[in-house]
Amino acid sequence: MPAKTSAPNPSTVLGRQLGDALRRLREASGLTTTQAADALDCTKGKISRIENGRVAVRLPDLTAMLHTYRATDAELHDRLTSLARKANRRRRQGWWNRYGSVLPDTYRDYIALEAMAGEIRTFQAQLVPGLLQTPEYIRAVTAASRQWQTEDEIEKFVQVRLARQERLTGDAPLRLRAVLSEAVLLQQVGGPRAMRAQLEHVIALSERPNVTVQILPFSHGAHASMFGPYVVLRFPGEAALDVVLADNPTGSVWLEREAEVGRYQEVFDIACASALSPVESRALIHHRAKEHRA
Repeated sequence: MPAKTSAPNPSTVLGRQLGDALRRLREASGLTTTQAADALDCTKGKISRIENGRVAVRLPDLTAMLHTYRATDAELHDRLTSLARKANRRRRQGWWNRYGSVLPDTYRDYIALEAMAGEIRTFQAQLVPGLLQTPEYIRAVTAASRQWQTEDEIEKFVQVRLARQERLTGDAPLRLRAVLSEAVLLQQVGGPRAMRAQLEHVIALSERPNVTVQILPFSHGAHASMFGPYVVLRFPGEAALDVVLADNPTGSVWLEREAEVGRYQEVFDIACASALSPVESRALIHHRAKEHRA
């Protein structure tokens, strides 16, 4: 059974308290978020996420921020350091950390952000998005990756992915918008029976009000997302908090500068406009599903 995620948000009260204290110190120093980001050689988005309590604050970053904000009081430094340690300890209690033996750091970071995102936009060139995958499909993809070797490791990874999927249900479900290349429907993963079940599962989930799936058919030719898969995580409130996880030939990379994120937003909007409508997409998925015969 997947781990329960009824309280997934890792943005704890302690994290928000620390973020609020750092925001007040920044404002007292007369620095804007942009100026603070320049001084600390990071992005405005990172400053915003820290101040909103959305990410852990490493102690070296905390020390650098206090120095930049000219907060030299030793008692204040000790108090905020203690608060940061407590907040980080709480964050490490997120359900995904129980699977640390099979999850790389980048993937754990992704799950933590996904847990508090309001909307995810993704383009996939060859695979069904993880939030829409069936257990059989997950097992086949995981085994093929050769990153997880034993049956136990593979099953743990399956449990993690199924636990993530609980974000699509509940009182405040995640909104998912996915554009898939037609190749996703044809790439036979796990055999014809598993693939047919997977496509039927996508159809069923796409009928949920918070899930939109569009197919970009081969017949529509070249498009702006042909460079590879990517995920845009959007958070409630300030747009500067949005981030992108993009794949490249050497792995995955986080992008958080507003110009970079904005470019991916534009590319995704183009993909949506180029793809079939959700209704037309369901019809094509159904047609392709029937072609996977056991």
